Amino acid sequence: MNHKMNIQTVIFDLGGVLIDWNPEYVFLDEFDGNREKMNWFFENICTSEWNEQQDAGTPYQQATEERVRLFPEHEKHIRMYYGRWEEMLGNAIAGTVEILNTLRNAEGIRLIALTNWSHETFPIALDRFDFLGWFEGIVVSGEEKMIKPQAAIYNLTLDRYQIDPNTAVFIDDRKSNVDGAIASGMKGIHFQSPEQLKNELIKMNLSCLKN
Repeated sequence: MNHKMNIQTVIFDLGGVLIDWNPEYVFLDEFDGNREKMNWFFENICTSEWNEQQDAGTPYQQATEERVRLFPEHEKHIRMYYGRWEEMLGNAIAGTVEILNTLRNAEGIRLIALTNWSHETFPIALDRFDFLGWFEGIVVSGEEKMIKPQAAIYNLTLDRYQIDPNTAVFIDDRKSNVDGAIASGMKGIHFQSPEQLKNELIKMNLSCLKN
């Protein structure tokens, strides 16, 4: 049997796939348009690794205070990271939302989301984006105290929703997260654009996307 004929569950990452989120929306202005200074701040003070700790369940107030103690000279900008977090949340990525809408109207396709996201900030997205209600379920890393690409969060998702990994495809904009899903037995798509995603899904014989 052609395995491409058998996709029954499509699992979406959210940030960078369906929702545009970028701290640059706040910090580039704060650094007067100096991208070099902004990037230094993200590489050395409020790093992606630090942000991921909150995605894994660390309360952001605790994380903020710890970082301020380490770097008191950067207190203003550290507090801004979560103090102005909502301004970092951009618009929906329209082309991907269109794909999601087509899939939700297709017969026999289940839709699940699996996101690395702080449990404290995720409600902001839930209030803003109606399409998050289209999913049968959403697994939020901060609520589960585990994070992609750890095997445990993929296994939790598969178990919770009784998903056969052989019939599931996972979509994420980070290759390491896609690799984690593949290691858990799913197919994976490294998201780069809505057009690329649509073509990859059509190759998996999700013919509802053909037009």
